[in-house]
Amino acid sequence: MSGKKGSGTAAADAGNDNLRRSNGHAIGTATEAEHVEAAAGEDNSLDAILVRIGQFGRFQIINYVLLCVPMVFNAFFSISYVFTASTVEHRCNITQCDSPASSYEESWLNFTVPYKNSAWDSCNRYVNLLESESSSVFSTPSSDVCAAEYFGNSTESCGTDFKFRDEEKTISTEFGIFCKDEWKLSLVGTINNVGQFVGIPLGGFFADRYGRRNMLAVAGALSALMGIIRSVSSNYYMFLCFEFLDMVVGSTLFPTAFLLAIELVGPKRRVAAATIITIFYAIGEACLGILAAHVQNWRWLLRCLYAPAILQIVFLWILPESVRWLLSQGEEKRAAEVLRRAARINRRPLPEAQVDELLANNRQKLQQANESQYPIMQAARFFVWRIANCCFCWFTHTLIALGLSLNSVNLGGSKYNNFMLNGFVQIPGLLLPLIIMDRIGRRYSLCASMLLCAICMGASAAVGSDDYAGSLTLFLIGKLAITCSFQILYFFTSEIFPTNVRNSLLSVCSMIGRIGSMLAPQTPLLAKYYEHAPSILFATFALVSGFLTLGFPETADKVLPTTMEDARDLDTARQLRTDEEDEEQETPRRLC
Repeated sequence: MSGKKGSGTAAADAGNDNLRRSNGHAIGTATEAEHVEAAAGEDNSLDAILVRIGQFGRFQIINYVLLCVPMVFNAFFSISYVFTASTVEHRCNITQCDSPASSYEESWLNFTVPYKNSAWDSCNRYVNLLESESSSVFSTPSSDVCAAEYFGNSTESCGTDFKFRDEEKTISTEFGIFCKDEWKLSLVGTINNVGQFVGIPLGGFFADRYGRRNMLAVAGALSALMGIIRSVSSNYYMFLCFEFLDMVVGSTLFPTAFLLAIELVGPKRRVAAATIITIFYAIGEACLGILAAHVQNWRWLLRCLYAPAILQIVFLWILPESVRWLLSQGEEKRAAEVLRRAARINRRPLPEAQVDELLANNRQKLQQANESQYPIMQAARFFVWRIANCCFCWFTHTLIALGLSLNSVNLGGSKYNNFMLNGFVQIPGLLLPLIIMDRIGRRYSLCASMLLCAICMGASAAVGSDDYAGSLTLFLIGKLAITCSFQILYFFTSEIFPTNVRNSLLSVCSMIGRIGSMLAPQTPLLAKYYEHAPSILFATFALVSGFLTLGFPETADKVLPTTMEDARDLDTARQLRTDEEDEEQETPRRLC
Protein backbone atom coordinates (compact mmCIF):
# COMPACT_ATOMS: atom_id res chain seq x y z
CA MET A 1 0.00 0.00 0.00
CA SER A 2 2.77 2.40 0.85
CA GLY A 3 4.34 1.76 -2.57
CA LYS A 4 1.17 2.97 -4.27
CA LYS A 5 0.98 6.03 -2.09
CA GLY A 6 4.50 7.02 -3.02
CA SER A 7 4.10 6.31 -6.70
CA GLY A 8 3.92 9.98 -7.63
CA THR A 9 7.32 10.61 -6.13
CA ALA A 10 8.61 7.38 -7.58
CA ALA A 11 7.54 8.38 -11.07
CA ALA A 12 9.33 11.70 -10.77
CA ASP A 13 12.49 10.07 -9.45
CA ALA A 14 12.39 7.47 -12.20
CA GLY A 15 12.41 10.26 -14.75
CA ASN A 16 15.41 11.79 -13.05
CA ASP A 17 17.18 8.43 -12.93
CA ASN A 18 16.85 8.08 -16.69
CA LEU A 19 18.46 11.48 -17.09
CA ARG A 20 21.35 11.21 -14.69
CA ARG A 21 23.80 9.06 -16.61
CA SER A 22 26.07 9.94 -19.50
CA ASN A 23 29.99 8.66 -20.06
CA GLY A 24 30.97 10.41 -16.83
CA HIS A 25 29.15 13.79 -16.72
CA ALA A 26 27.49 15.60 -13.84
CA ILE A 27 23.80 16.21 -13.41
CA GLY A 28 22.67 19.80 -13.17
CA THR A 29 21.03 20.48 -9.83
CA ALA A 30 21.02 24.25 -9.61
CA THR A 31 17.29 24.35 -10.19
CA GLU A 32 16.70 21.67 -7.57
CA ALA A 33 18.74 23.65 -5.10
CA GLU A 34 16.67 26.76 -5.81
CA HIS A 35 13.49 24.81 -5.13
CA VAL A 36 14.66 23.33 -1.86
CA GLU A 37 16.20 26.57 -0.61
CA ALA A 38 12.83 28.22 -1.02
CA ALA A 39 11.20 25.31 0.76
CA ALA A 40 13.73 25.40 3.57
CA GLY A 41 12.03 28.45 4.91
CA GLU A 42 9.28 26.19 6.26
CA ASP A 43 10.28 24.86 9.67
CA ASN A 44 8.51 21.56 9.05
CA SER A 45 10.26 20.72 5.76
CA LEU A 46 12.91 18.03 5.38
CA ASP A 47 15.39 20.58 4.06
CA ALA A 48 14.88 22.74 7.11
CA ILE A 49 15.75 19.74 9.26
CA LEU A 50 18.86 19.08 7.15
CA VAL A 51 19.93 22.68 7.70
CA ARG A 52 19.38 22.28 11.44
CA ILE A 53 21.34 19.02 11.82
CA GLY A 54 24.14 20.11 9.48
CA GLN A 55 24.06 20.40 5.70
CA PHE A 56 27.39 18.65 5.18
CA GLY A 57 28.49 17.40 8.57
CA ARG A 58 30.40 14.31 9.61
CA PHE A 59 27.45 12.01 8.83
CA GLN A 60 27.14 13.30 5.26
CA ILE A 61 30.90 13.28 4.65
CA ILE A 62 31.27 9.61 5.69
CA ASN A 63 28.43 8.46 3.46
CA TYR A 64 29.41 10.80 0.64
CA VAL A 65 32.88 9.22 0.52
CA LEU A 66 31.28 5.75 0.41
CA LEU A 67 29.06 6.83 -2.50
CA CYS A 68 32.06 8.00 -4.51
CA VAL A 69 33.21 4.36 -4.69
CA PRO A 70 30.39 3.12 -6.99
CA MET A 71 30.96 6.16 -9.20
CA VAL A 72 34.53 5.01 -9.81
CA PHE A 73 33.40 1.42 -10.39
CA ASN A 74 30.73 2.61 -12.82
CA ALA A 75 33.45 4.32 -14.87
CA PHE A 76 35.38 1.04 -14.92
CA PHE A 77 32.37 -1.02 -15.94
CA SER A 78 30.93 1.28 -18.59
CA ILE A 79 34.08 1.80 -20.67
CA SER A 80 36.48 -1.06 -19.87
CA TYR A 81 35.83 -2.42 -23.36
CA VAL A 82 38.17 0.29 -24.68
CA PHE A 83 41.00 -1.99 -23.54
CA THR A 84 39.46 -5.46 -23.32
CA ALA A 85 38.02 -5.29 -26.86
CA SER A 86 40.66 -3.13 -28.51
CA THR A 87 42.72 -3.93 -31.55
CA VAL A 88 46.38 -4.77 -30.98
CA GLU A 89 49.06 -3.21 -33.16
CA HIS A 90 50.10 -5.87 -35.66
CA ARG A 91 51.39 -6.46 -39.17
CA CYS A 92 51.60 -9.37 -41.57
CA ASN A 93 54.09 -12.09 -40.83
CA ILE A 94 56.51 -12.23 -43.78
CA THR A 95 57.40 -15.89 -44.16
CA GLN A 96 60.49 -15.18 -46.25
CA CYS A 97 61.91 -12.68 -43.74
CA ASP A 98 60.39 -13.12 -40.27
CA SER A 99 61.77 -15.51 -37.69
CA PRO A 100 60.72 -16.23 -34.11
CA ALA A 101 63.33 -13.72 -32.98
CA SER A 102 62.29 -10.89 -35.32
CA SER A 103 60.44 -7.86 -33.97
CA TYR A 104 57.55 -5.72 -35.15
CA GLU A 105 59.95 -3.17 -36.66
CA GLU A 106 62.45 -4.51 -39.18
CA SER A 107 64.52 -2.87 -41.93
CA TRP A 108 63.05 -5.05 -44.70
CA LEU A 109 59.47 -3.89 -44.02
CA ASN A 110 59.96 -1.07 -46.55
CA PHE A 111 59.60 -3.50 -49.43
CA THR A 112 57.43 -6.21 -47.82
CA VAL A 113 54.57 -4.29 -46.11
CA PRO A 114 52.71 -1.15 -47.31
CA TYR A 115 53.01 1.95 -45.11
CA LYS A 116 49.88 4.06 -44.72
CA ASN A 117 48.28 6.37 -42.13
CA SER A 118 51.66 6.67 -40.38
CA ALA A 119 51.81 2.93 -39.66
CA TRP A 120 52.51 -0.40 -41.27
CA ASP A 121 49.48 -1.92 -42.95
CA SER A 122 47.85 -4.31 -40.50
CA CYS A 123 46.14 -6.59 -42.97
CA ASN A 124 48.07 -6.58 -46.27
CA ARG A 125 51.57 -7.33 -47.56
CA TYR A 126 53.31 -7.12 -50.91
CA VAL A 127 53.05 -10.23 -53.04
CA ASN A 128 56.22 -12.32 -53.20
CA LEU A 129 57.19 -12.99 -56.80
CA LEU A 130 58.69 -16.39 -56.03
CA GLU A 131 55.61 -17.91 -54.36
CA SER A 132 55.10 -20.16 -57.35
CA GLU A 133 58.30 -21.91 -56.30
CA SER A 134 58.30 -24.85 -53.95
CA SER A 135 57.27 -23.96 -50.43
CA SER A 136 60.48 -25.55 -49.21
CA VAL A 137 62.35 -22.55 -50.53
CA PHE A 138 60.74 -20.47 -47.79
CA SER A 139 60.74 -23.01 -44.99
CA THR A 140 63.23 -20.85 -43.14
CA PRO A 141 63.94 -17.13 -43.51
CA SER A 142 66.94 -16.35 -45.65
CA SER A 143 68.64 -13.19 -46.80
CA ASP A 144 68.74 -14.77 -50.25
CA VAL A 145 64.96 -14.50 -50.66
CA CYS A 146 64.29 -11.58 -48.27
CA ALA A 147 65.27 -8.95 -50.83
CA ALA A 148 63.42 -6.14 -52.57
CA GLU A 149 63.68 -7.69 -56.03
CA TYR A 150 61.54 -10.64 -54.93
CA PHE A 151 58.53 -8.46 -53.90
CA GLY A 152 56.17 -6.68 -56.29
CA ASN A 153 53.86 -3.65 -55.96
CA SER A 154 50.60 -5.59 -55.72
CA THR A 155 49.26 -6.59 -52.30
CA GLU A 156 47.58 -9.60 -50.75
CA SER A 157 45.80 -10.34 -47.48
CA CYS A 158 47.76 -11.62 -44.51
CA GLY A 159 45.24 -14.31 -43.69
CA THR A 160 45.68 -15.18 -40.02
CA ASP A 161 49.46 -14.89 -39.87
CA PHE A 162 50.53 -11.81 -37.86
CA LYS A 163 53.43 -10.34 -35.95
CA PHE A 164 52.49 -8.22 -32.89
CA ARG A 165 54.21 -5.11 -31.60
CA ASP A 166 53.34 -5.51 -27.89
CA GLU A 167 52.59 -8.25 -25.41
CA GLU A 168 49.05 -6.92 -24.86
CA LYS A 169 46.31 -9.59 -24.85
CA THR A 170 42.73 -8.64 -25.77
CA ILE A 171 39.76 -10.58 -27.14
CA SER A 172 41.14 -9.64 -30.57
CA THR A 173 44.27 -11.73 -30.10
CA GLU A 174 42.56 -14.50 -28.15
CA PHE A 175 39.54 -15.02 -30.39
CA GLY A 176 41.30 -14.16 -33.68
CA ILE A 177 39.37 -10.97 -34.49
CA PHE A 178 41.40 -9.06 -37.08
CA CYS A 179 41.01 -7.03 -40.26
CA LYS A 180 37.63 -7.83 -41.87
CA ASP A 181 36.24 -8.98 -38.51
CA GLU A 182 37.22 -5.86 -36.56
CA TRP A 183 33.61 -4.68 -36.64
CA LYS A 184 33.02 -7.29 -33.95
CA LEU A 185 35.27 -5.30 -31.61
CA SER A 186 33.30 -2.10 -32.23
CA LEU A 187 30.08 -4.04 -31.70
CA VAL A 188 31.12 -4.67 -28.09
CA GLY A 189 30.87 -0.94 -27.35
CA THR A 190 27.50 -0.68 -29.05
CA ILE A 191 26.13 -3.66 -27.10
CA ASN A 192 27.50 -2.08 -23.92
CA ASN A 193 25.45 1.06 -24.58
CA VAL A 194 22.37 -0.94 -25.57
CA GLY A 195 22.67 -2.56 -22.14
CA GLN A 196 22.75 0.89 -20.57
CA PHE A 197 19.72 1.92 -22.62
CA VAL A 198 17.82 -1.01 -21.09
CA GLY A 199 19.37 -0.90 -17.64
CA ILE A 200 19.02 2.77 -16.70
CA PRO A 201 15.19 2.97 -16.74
CA LEU A 202 14.94 -0.56 -15.35
CA GLY A 203 17.30 0.35 -12.52
CA GLY A 204 15.33 3.53 -11.86
CA PHE A 205 12.14 1.51 -11.53
CA PHE A 206 13.65 -0.97 -9.06
CA ALA A 207 15.36 1.82 -7.10
CA ASP A 208 11.99 3.54 -6.68
CA ARG A 209 10.28 0.31 -5.72
CA TYR A 210 12.86 -1.31 -3.43
CA GLY A 211 15.03 1.59 -2.31
CA ARG A 212 18.14 3.46 -3.43
CA ARG A 213 20.54 1.71 -1.05
CA ASN A 214 19.26 -1.78 -1.82
CA MET A 215 19.51 -1.16 -5.55
CA LEU A 216 23.02 0.26 -5.25
CA ALA A 217 24.32 -2.69 -3.24
CA VAL A 218 22.64 -5.46 -5.24
CA ALA A 219 23.34 -3.92 -8.67
CA GLY A 220 26.98 -3.29 -7.79
CA ALA A 221 27.51 -6.88 -6.62
CA LEU A 222 25.65 -8.38 -9.61
CA SER A 223 27.61 -6.24 -12.05
CA ALA A 224 30.84 -7.42 -10.41
CA LEU A 225 29.69 -11.01 -10.85
CA MET A 226 28.90 -10.44 -14.54
CA GLY A 227 32.38 -8.97 -15.07
CA ILE A 228 34.14 -11.86 -13.37
CA ILE A 229 32.17 -14.38 -15.44
CA ARG A 230 33.05 -12.38 -18.56
CA SER A 231 36.73 -12.72 -17.67
CA VAL A 232 36.49 -16.50 -18.19
CA SER A 233 34.66 -16.26 -21.53
CA SER A 234 35.51 -19.14 -23.84
CA ASN A 235 34.39 -17.37 -27.04
CA TYR A 236 33.42 -14.01 -28.45
CA TYR A 237 29.66 -14.48 -28.10
CA MET A 238 29.88 -15.39 -24.43
CA PHE A 239 31.93 -12.23 -23.88
CA LEU A 240 29.35 -10.15 -25.76
CA CYS A 241 26.43 -11.64 -23.83
CA PHE A 242 27.92 -10.86 -20.41
CA GLU A 243 28.98 -7.37 -21.58
CA PHE A 244 25.29 -6.69 -22.19
CA LEU A 245 24.13 -8.24 -18.89
CA ASP A 246 26.81 -6.33 -17.00
CA MET A 247 25.41 -3.01 -18.19
CA VAL A 248 21.77 -4.05 -17.71
CA VAL A 249 22.42 -4.55 -13.99
CA GLY A 250 25.30 -2.11 -13.47
CA SER A 251 24.37 1.03 -15.40
CA THR A 252 22.12 2.16 -12.54
CA LEU A 253 25.12 2.70 -10.23
CA PHE A 254 25.70 6.26 -11.45
CA PRO A 255 22.15 7.67 -11.06
CA THR A 256 21.45 5.78 -7.84
CA ALA A 257 24.67 6.84 -6.11
CA PHE A 258 24.12 10.36 -7.39
CA LEU A 259 20.61 10.58 -5.96
CA LEU A 260 21.67 9.21 -2.60
CA ALA A 261 24.54 11.70 -2.44
CA ILE A 262 22.52 14.83 -3.15
CA GLU A 263 19.62 13.71 -0.95
CA LEU A 264 21.96 13.39 2.03
CA VAL A 265 23.13 17.02 2.01
CA GLY A 266 21.43 20.32 2.70
CA PRO A 267 20.07 22.60 -0.03
CA LYS A 268 23.01 25.02 -0.13
CA ARG A 269 25.52 22.20 -0.60
CA ARG A 270 23.61 20.29 -3.26
CA VAL A 271 25.17 21.80 -6.39
CA ALA A 272 28.70 21.37 -5.03
CA ALA A 273 27.92 17.81 -3.94
CA ALA A 274 26.56 16.95 -7.40
CA THR A 275 29.63 18.35 -9.13
CA ILE A 276 32.20 16.74 -6.83
CA ILE A 277 30.71 13.26 -6.92
CA THR A 278 30.59 13.35 -10.72
CA ILE A 279 34.28 14.24 -10.78
CA PHE A 280 34.93 10.78 -9.35
CA TYR A 281 33.57 9.28 -12.57
CA ALA A 282 36.26 11.20 -14.49
CA ILE A 283 38.85 10.05 -11.95
CA GLY A 284 37.64 6.49 -12.52
CA GLU A 285 38.27 6.82 -16.26
CA ALA A 286 41.80 8.12 -15.62
CA CYS A 287 42.51 5.30 -13.17
CA LEU A 288 41.29 2.79 -15.75
CA GLY A 289 43.97 4.01 -18.16
CA ILE A 290 46.65 3.68 -15.47
CA LEU A 291 45.55 0.19 -14.45
CA ALA A 292 45.23 -1.04 -18.04
CA ALA A 293 48.81 0.07 -18.70
CA HIS A 294 50.06 -2.28 -15.98
CA VAL A 295 47.66 -5.19 -16.56
CA GLN A 296 47.73 -5.87 -20.29
CA ASN A 297 45.92 -9.20 -20.22
CA TRP A 298 42.20 -8.62 -20.69
CA ARG A 299 41.16 -11.48 -18.40
CA TRP A 300 43.23 -10.27 -15.45
CA LEU A 301 42.28 -6.65 -16.12
CA LEU A 302 38.59 -7.54 -15.79
CA ARG A 303 39.26 -9.43 -12.57
CA CYS A 304 41.20 -6.48 -11.11
CA LEU A 305 38.38 -4.09 -12.03
CA TYR A 306 35.42 -6.21 -10.96
CA ALA A 307 36.51 -8.39 -8.02
CA PRO A 308 36.72 -5.53 -5.46
CA ALA A 309 33.26 -4.32 -6.55
CA ILE A 310 31.63 -7.38 -4.96
CA LEU A 311 32.21 -5.65 -1.61
CA GLN A 312 29.50 -3.14 -2.55
CA ILE A 313 27.03 -5.63 -1.11
CA VAL A 314 28.07 -4.39 2.37
CA PHE A 315 26.26 -1.12 1.59
CA LEU A 316 23.14 -2.98 2.74
CA TRP A 317 24.47 -2.71 6.29
CA ILE A 318 26.63 0.42 6.41
CA LEU A 319 24.81 2.90 4.14
CA PRO A 320 21.61 4.67 5.23
CA GLU A 321 18.57 4.60 2.98
CA SER A 322 17.38 7.84 1.37
CA VAL A 323 15.15 9.72 3.81
CA ARG A 324 13.10 11.11 0.93
CA TRP A 325 12.49 7.63 -0.44
CA LEU A 326 11.51 6.32 3.00
CA LEU A 327 9.03 9.17 3.43
CA SER A 328 7.56 8.56 -0.03
CA GLN A 329 6.99 4.91 0.95
CA GLY A 330 5.43 5.76 4.31
CA GLU A 331 8.42 4.30 6.22
CA GLU A 332 8.19 6.99 8.89
CA LYS A 333 10.03 5.22 11.72
CA ARG A 334 13.03 4.38 9.56
CA ALA A 335 13.14 7.93 8.15
CA ALA A 336 13.06 9.44 11.63
CA GLU A 337 15.80 7.07 12.82
CA VAL A 338 18.10 8.12 9.96
CA LEU A 339 17.57 11.80 10.81
CA ARG A 340 18.23 11.18 14.52
CA ARG A 341 21.39 9.25 13.68
CA ALA A 342 22.61 12.06 11.43
CA ALA A 343 21.97 14.62 14.14
CA ARG A 344 23.78 12.47 16.71
CA ILE A 345 26.88 11.95 14.52
CA ASN A 346 26.95 15.64 13.53
CA ARG A 347 26.49 16.59 17.21
CA ARG A 348 23.57 18.85 16.44
CA PRO A 349 20.21 19.07 18.24
CA LEU A 350 17.06 17.78 16.56
CA PRO A 351 13.78 18.64 18.34
CA GLU A 352 11.34 15.72 18.34
CA ALA A 353 8.51 18.15 17.71
CA GLN A 354 10.03 19.09 14.37
CA VAL A 355 10.40 15.43 13.40
CA ASP A 356 6.81 14.70 14.40
CA GLU A 357 5.57 17.64 12.35
CA LEU A 358 7.55 16.47 9.32
CA LEU A 359 6.06 12.98 9.59
CA ALA A 360 2.53 14.36 10.06
CA ASN A 361 2.82 16.57 7.00
CA ASN A 362 4.28 13.70 4.98
CA ARG A 363 1.40 11.46 6.04
CA GLN A 364 -1.05 14.07 4.85
CA LYS A 365 0.71 14.42 1.49
CA LEU A 366 0.65 10.66 0.94
CA GLN A 367 -3.06 10.55 1.62
CA GLN A 368 -3.69 13.32 -0.87
CA ALA A 369 -1.35 11.89 -3.51
CA ASN A 370 -2.92 10.68 -6.70
CA GLU A 371 -1.73 9.71 -10.13
CA SER A 372 -1.87 12.70 -12.44
CA GLN A 373 -1.91 12.42 -16.21
CA TYR A 374 0.92 14.44 -17.66
CA PRO A 375 -0.22 16.49 -20.69
CA ILE A 376 2.55 15.13 -22.90
CA MET A 377 0.59 15.56 -26.12
CA GLN A 378 -0.16 19.18 -25.33
CA ALA A 379 3.50 19.80 -24.48
CA ALA A 380 4.56 18.17 -27.75
CA ARG A 381 2.37 20.61 -29.67
CA PHE A 382 3.61 23.63 -27.73
CA PHE A 383 7.33 22.74 -27.74
CA VAL A 384 7.86 20.61 -30.84
CA TRP A 385 10.91 22.66 -31.96
CA ARG A 386 12.33 22.86 -28.44
CA ILE A 387 11.98 19.10 -27.89
CA ALA A 388 13.48 18.24 -31.30
CA ASN A 389 16.39 20.63 -30.74
CA CYS A 390 16.95 19.23 -27.26
CA CYS A 391 16.98 15.64 -28.54
CA PHE A 392 19.47 16.52 -31.29
CA CYS A 393 21.67 18.32 -28.76
CA TRP A 394 21.67 15.30 -26.47
CA PHE A 395 22.43 13.00 -29.40
CA THR A 396 25.35 15.22 -30.40
CA HIS A 397 26.81 15.33 -26.91
CA THR A 398 26.64 11.60 -26.26
CA LEU A 399 28.12 10.88 -29.70
CA ILE A 400 31.04 13.28 -29.27
CA ALA A 401 31.74 12.80 -25.56
CA LEU A 402 31.94 9.01 -25.78
CA GLY A 403 33.41 9.08 -29.28
CA LEU A 404 36.35 11.19 -28.11
CA SER A 405 37.03 8.83 -25.22
CA LEU A 406 37.06 5.85 -27.57
CA ASN A 407 39.22 7.58 -30.19
CA SER A 408 41.72 8.83 -27.62
CA VAL A 409 43.55 5.48 -27.81
CA ASN A 410 44.14 6.02 -31.54
CA LEU A 411 45.92 9.37 -31.26
CA GLY A 412 49.43 7.97 -31.38
CA GLY A 413 51.92 7.69 -28.56
CA SER A 414 50.85 5.67 -25.54
CA LYS A 415 47.16 4.88 -25.68
CA TYR A 416 47.16 4.42 -21.90
CA ASN A 417 48.51 7.91 -21.27
CA ASN A 418 46.09 9.35 -23.81
CA PHE A 419 43.13 7.72 -22.08
CA MET A 420 44.37 8.81 -18.66
CA LEU A 421 44.63 12.43 -19.84
CA ASN A 422 41.18 12.08 -21.41
CA GLY A 423 39.84 11.31 -17.93
CA PHE A 424 41.71 14.02 -16.03
CA VAL A 425 40.82 16.79 -18.50
CA GLN A 426 37.13 16.24 -17.73
CA ILE A 427 37.61 17.57 -14.18
CA PRO A 428 38.09 21.25 -15.17
CA GLY A 429 35.37 20.69 -17.78
CA LEU A 430 32.95 19.81 -14.99
CA LEU A 431 33.96 22.79 -12.85
CA LEU A 432 34.02 25.44 -15.57
CA PRO A 433 30.20 25.71 -15.97
CA LEU A 434 29.88 26.82 -12.35
CA ILE A 435 31.91 29.89 -13.31
CA ILE A 436 30.54 30.83 -16.74
CA MET A 437 26.85 29.87 -16.69
CA ASP A 438 25.65 32.71 -14.50
CA ARG A 439 28.05 35.21 -16.04
CA ILE A 440 27.21 34.82 -19.73
CA GLY A 441 24.04 32.74 -19.52
CA ARG A 442 23.17 29.13 -20.22
CA ARG A 443 22.54 29.53 -23.93
CA TYR A 444 25.72 31.39 -24.84
CA SER A 445 27.83 29.17 -22.56
CA LEU A 446 26.44 26.07 -24.27
CA CYS A 447 26.94 27.50 -27.76
CA ALA A 448 30.46 28.78 -27.10
CA SER A 449 31.71 25.52 -25.58
CA MET A 450 30.27 23.45 -28.46
CA LEU A 451 31.80 25.76 -31.06
CA LEU A 452 35.16 25.52 -29.28
CA CYS A 453 34.91 21.75 -29.51
CA ALA A 454 34.05 21.99 -33.23
CA ILE A 455 37.04 24.27 -33.87
CA CYS A 456 39.42 21.93 -32.05
CA MET A 457 38.15 18.87 -33.90
CA GLY A 458 38.41 20.62 -37.25
CA ALA A 459 41.87 21.93 -36.45
CA SER A 460 43.07 18.47 -35.37
CA ALA A 461 42.17 17.15 -38.82
CA ALA A 462 44.22 19.95 -40.37
CA VAL A 463 47.22 19.41 -38.06
CA GLY A 464 47.43 15.71 -38.82
CA SER A 465 48.64 12.77 -36.73
CA ASP A 466 52.32 13.41 -37.46
CA ASP A 467 52.25 16.32 -35.00
CA TYR A 468 51.45 14.26 -31.90
CA ALA A 469 51.79 17.13 -29.41
CA GLY A 470 49.56 19.42 -31.47
CA SER A 471 46.86 16.82 -32.14
CA LEU A 472 46.84 15.72 -28.48
CA THR A 473 46.52 19.33 -27.27
CA LEU A 474 43.61 20.05 -29.61
CA PHE A 475 41.98 16.76 -28.62
CA LEU A 476 42.19 17.55 -24.91
CA ILE A 477 40.81 21.08 -25.37
CA GLY A 478 37.98 19.63 -27.43
CA LYS A 479 37.26 17.03 -24.74
CA LEU A 480 37.26 19.72 -22.05
CA ALA A 481 34.87 21.82 -24.14
CA ILE A 482 32.36 19.01 -24.78
CA THR A 483 32.49 18.00 -21.10
CA CYS A 484 31.76 21.60 -20.14
CA SER A 485 28.88 21.87 -22.60
CA PHE A 486 27.43 18.52 -21.48
CA GLN A 487 27.41 19.76 -17.90
CA ILE A 488 25.66 22.95 -19.02
CA LEU A 489 23.18 20.90 -21.04
CA TYR A 490 22.13 19.04 -17.88
CA PHE A 491 21.48 22.33 -16.13
CA PHE A 492 19.86 23.97 -19.13
CA THR A 493 17.40 21.28 -20.18
CA SER A 494 16.11 20.97 -16.63
CA GLU A 495 14.95 24.58 -16.86
CA ILE A 496 13.22 24.94 -20.25
CA PHE A 497 10.18 22.70 -19.68
CA PRO A 498 7.17 23.20 -17.36
CA THR A 499 7.01 21.39 -14.04
CA ASN A 500 4.31 18.84 -14.82
CA VAL A 501 6.14 17.45 -17.88
CA ARG A 502 9.74 18.27 -16.99
CA ASN A 503 10.86 14.80 -15.91
CA SER A 504 9.07 13.08 -18.78
CA LEU A 505 10.50 15.35 -21.49
CA LEU A 506 13.99 15.25 -20.04
CA SER A 507 13.79 11.48 -20.05
CA VAL A 508 12.76 11.57 -23.71
CA CYS A 509 15.75 13.76 -24.59
CA SER A 510 18.10 11.57 -22.57
CA MET A 511 16.89 8.30 -24.08
CA ILE A 512 17.07 9.59 -27.64
CA GLY A 513 20.51 10.97 -26.86
CA ARG A 514 21.55 7.46 -25.86
CA ILE A 515 21.38 6.55 -29.57
CA GLY A 516 24.48 8.71 -30.01
CA SER A 517 26.39 6.65 -27.47
CA MET A 518 25.34 3.46 -29.29
CA LEU A 519 26.82 4.81 -32.54
CA ALA A 520 29.98 6.26 -30.94
CA PRO A 521 31.81 2.88 -30.72
CA GLN A 522 31.53 2.59 -34.50
CA THR A 523 33.34 5.89 -35.17
CA PRO A 524 36.88 4.40 -34.90
CA LEU A 525 36.00 2.24 -37.92
CA LEU A 526 35.69 5.42 -40.01
CA ALA A 527 39.42 5.99 -39.58
CA LYS A 528 40.01 2.82 -41.60
CA TYR A 529 38.68 4.70 -44.65
CA TYR A 530 39.96 8.20 -43.86
CA GLU A 531 42.22 8.97 -40.93
CA HIS A 532 40.48 12.20 -39.89
CA ALA A 533 36.89 11.08 -40.56
CA PRO A 534 35.95 10.83 -36.83
CA SER A 535 37.27 14.34 -36.12
CA ILE A 536 35.40 15.81 -39.09
CA LEU A 537 32.21 14.01 -38.01
CA PHE A 538 32.46 15.37 -34.47
CA ALA A 539 33.27 18.88 -35.70
CA THR A 540 30.25 18.89 -38.03
CA PHE A 541 27.78 17.78 -35.38
CA ALA A 542 29.21 20.18 -32.76
CA LEU A 543 29.09 23.10 -35.21
CA VAL A 544 25.49 22.49 -36.33
CA SER A 545 24.15 21.74 -32.86
CA GLY A 546 26.12 24.63 -31.34
CA PHE A 547 24.37 27.17 -33.56
CA LEU A 548 20.99 25.49 -33.04
CA THR A 549 21.31 25.97 -29.28
CA LEU A 550 20.84 29.70 -29.88
CA GLY A 551 17.22 28.79 -30.60
CA PHE A 552 16.69 27.87 -26.94
CA PRO A 553 15.32 30.53 -24.57
CA GLU A 554 17.68 31.92 -21.95
CA THR A 555 16.91 30.65 -18.43
CA ALA A 556 19.65 32.22 -16.29
CA ASP A 557 18.20 34.15 -13.33
CA LYS A 558 14.64 33.42 -14.41
CA VAL A 559 11.81 31.77 -12.53
CA LEU A 560 11.42 28.10 -13.40
CA PRO A 561 8.33 27.60 -15.61
CA THR A 562 5.40 25.96 -13.84
CA THR A 563 2.78 25.96 -16.61
CA MET A 564 2.86 25.57 -20.37
CA GLU A 565 2.36 29.30 -20.74
CA ASP A 566 5.29 30.03 -18.41
CA ALA A 567 7.57 27.85 -20.52
CA ARG A 568 6.45 29.52 -23.76
CA ASP A 569 7.05 32.95 -22.27
CA LEU A 570 10.54 32.22 -20.90
CA ASP A 571 12.09 34.89 -23.10
CA THR A 572 10.03 37.56 -21.38
CA ALA A 573 9.80 35.95 -17.93
CA ARG A 574 10.59 38.12 -14.98
CA GLN A 575 14.05 37.69 -13.51
CA LEU A 576 14.38 35.87 -10.23
CA ARG A 577 15.70 38.09 -7.45
CA THR A 578 17.00 36.18 -4.47
CA ASP A 579 17.42 37.47 -0.95
CA GLU A 580 21.19 37.30 -1.40
CA GLU A 581 21.02 39.63 -4.44
CA ASP A 582 18.83 42.07 -2.52
CA GLU A 583 21.30 42.02 0.33
CA GLU A 584 24.22 42.71 -2.02
CA GLN A 585 22.39 45.73 -3.44
CA GLU A 586 21.42 47.03 -0.02
CA THR A 587 24.95 46.88 1.44
CA PRO A 588 26.44 49.75 -0.65
CA ARG A 589 23.48 51.94 0.25
CA ARG A 590 24.08 51.41 3.96
CA LEU A 591 27.77 52.13 3.52
CA CYS A 592 26.91 55.44 1.84
